[in-house]
Amino acid sequence: MSVMDPRAVKLSGYSPALPTPFTDDDRVDAEAFEQLCELQIAHGAAALVVGATTGESPTLSPAEHGELVDIAVATARGRVPVVAGAGSNSTAHAIELSKDAEARGADALLSVVPYYNKPTQEGLYAHYREIAAATGLPLILYDVPSRTARGLTDETVTRLAETPRIIGLKDATADAGRPSRLRSLVGPDFWLLSGDDATALGFIAQGGDGCISVLSNAAPGLCRAMFQSWRQGDVARARQLNLVCTRLTDALFCETNPAPLKFALSLFGLMSPRVRLPLVELSERARSEVSGALARLCDDDPGWMIGTIRSPLQISRRVLVG
Repeated sequence: MSVMDPRAVKLSGYSPALPTPFTDDDRVDAEAFEQLCELQIAHGAAALVVGATTGESPTLSPAEHGELVDIAVATARGRVPVVAGAGSNSTAHAIELSKDAEARGADALLSVVPYYNKPTQEGLYAHYREIAAATGLPLILYDVPSRTARGLTDETVTRLAETPRIIGLKDATADAGRPSRLRSLVGPDFWLLSGDDATALGFIAQGGDGCISVLSNAAPGLCRAMFQSWRQGDVARARQLNLVCTRLTDALFCETNPAPLKFALSLFGLMSPRVRLPLVELSERARSEVSGALARLCDDDPGWMIGTIRSPLQISRRVLVG
């Protein structure tokens, strides 16, 4: 594709961080992934985020990562941007992933803070500058210190925001006040996106543009309704919906993401609950927690959900909701 104007990437609202479905013989389930992409577009996703943390990126081969980008690009057909996860704790590897995603037609990159090797802020600055110089795609920083053991300071984000093609930040620090600190420093065109469903409304209320979300995979209608209520000035409704979001978010993070999410989507018949080692599928206790949360939400408003619940949840609903 031709190099696009970074300002053409519109990410306001909710974008799902898509999980990667696997077949019983542990291959990428291309059919299930294509269906999930199409459903998310139909439910108003602002963008498709593929091959990132929720997509189990550490366990994907380069070929599998490329396959996901290919499927998302072919399914989206320009209707929404495709944001490819392309981060690594090796700058050279991150550049390889970024160039491959660009060649396959991705619209933007999501690049996680290098994990495990604990670079300094100057190292993080140099890392992202090298990636931005190596590709023509817009680049979104991804700050998630709970997984990386290092975070981006406000000062480093501000410095990087001056770099051509670095267009935004996915913030998974749970610091809802960060947009109010950063906005005057990074300018109005720099995207500030929550990466933490539990604090997303607070983040948006403080000037954030939206959320790259796990929750919206299962309940896109709910997330969109909350976001639109806030933007339209219906604060009471947004807060009410946020309480509903919180209950489901708690369930979807009862064990390590994306295992609870994949189990939830399996109840809609959208994919297998399979995850790759070292992750394992949910415990029975966690399955009951996720099932119960989905059953309650379906009773509140089935239109909030990604699809129609299938067994075993339908069979056990009366017991679960009591």
